[in-house]
Amino acid sequence: MHNAMSNLARAESRQMERKEHADDKVQLKAVSDLLDQRDKEIKAFAEKASQEIKEHGTILTDTKTVLDGLVKDGLGLQDRLQEVEQKLARRFSANDPIDLKSAGEELSDSEDFKALQTRGRGIARVGRKAVTNITSATTGTGGVGVGIQPARVPGVFAEPERQFVIRDLIMPGRTASTSVEFVQETGFQNMAGIQAKEGDMKAQSDLSFALKTTNVVTIAHWFRASKQVLSDIPLLQSYINGRAIYGLKYKEEDQLIAGNGVAGNLLGLIPQATAFNNALRKTGDTKIDTLRRAILQVRVAEYRASAIALNPVDWADIELTKDANGSYIWVNVQEGGAQRLWKLPVVDSNAVPEGEFLVGAMNIAAQVFDREEAAVEVSTEDGDNFRTNMVTIRAEERLALAVYRPESFVHGDFDAA
Repeated sequence: MHNAMSNLARAESRQMERKEHADDKVQLKAVSDLLDQRDKEIKAFAEKASQEIKEHGTILTDTKTVLDGLVKDGLGLQDRLQEVEQKLARRFSANDPIDLKSAGEELSDSEDFKALQTRGRGIARVGRKAVTNITSATTGTGGVGVGIQPARVPGVFAEPERQFVIRDLIMPGRTASTSVEFVQETGFQNMAGIQAKEGDMKAQSDLSFALKTTNVVTIAHWFRASKQVLSDIPLLQSYINGRAIYGLKYKEEDQLIAGNGVAGNLLGLIPQATAFNNALRKTGDTKIDTLRRAILQVRVAEYRASAIALNPVDWADIELTKDANGSYIWVNVQEGGAQRLWKLPVVDSNAVPEGEFLVGAMNIAAQVFDREEAAVEVSTEDGDNFRTNMVTIRAEERLALAVYRPESFVHGDFDAA
């Protein structure tokens, strides 16, 4: 009677466990469907973000907000999915089977017990495995295995990014050719004078010109990624696209400032600028004084400077300049101030070498010509990509820099030679 009741109880228990198992499967499918829907939405917005990067150079705020929300929701769904999967694993794992026998059942089914029933005497024993301590080990008896998963912080933490400032100072332009030609005045002998009386020969002045050419250069780089990874993690492609554009702009700023014009490089502003006239220096000059004298040099050449470009270290030195009483002379440190000096805007960029400065009429004396604006392209038709399920992501831009008036730029060192 006792055995019959025990068998009935076990049968009811198994039926209940099967019902719970079925419920878990339903819940698992529901969460999986929600994750699939989330992935489709992320893919759609990732494509939108990629298009925005091509058009604007960055992801628009509204799109970024939606993508962040989808990622956050997806993390919550993944947690739910993991919880259901672990519940199923705990209930039906090999370490915890449904048909696990009790100690009494193992004893009654043992050969010793059956022999005891036949002979009517003797000893019956049953051997059971010792229970071990439960640990976080991934293998062995007592280890919880994958029951413990590492916490994943959402998003990708990128390296520090430079703020690009130099291009904004220069006059923009476009070209459809591989080079840009312009006529530059190379000499002007002004002999204008007074005509003493009617009939006298008037003064003759001379002008000379030269044809200058600046070539369009290409700045590019590429990444290779697994097609499966990009499909499974749509945000990754948007992230790679953003970093690809950033890499182009980083190199572009270095080229605009200091490109040497050799082997496909731009000829930048510093190599074409006029050297600072050291005769203008005075004993005791600070960096602030030196910059004012550089502005004077531009003005004496009949141009008007529009901006100052410095290294961040030198700009910090200027802001920290104090008077004889120890007070900061440039700014109120509690409130800060606009980056301006001698009525001109100041831009600080690591593209400018430390200890050097560039002052000039950047708004009229130079021009950037875009042949192809920065763009990102993805292709499977590269090398063995098709056979290996890889994709190549390439970012590229083409541009030229024309400096019309080298005398309107002054470059020098803060420390006298």
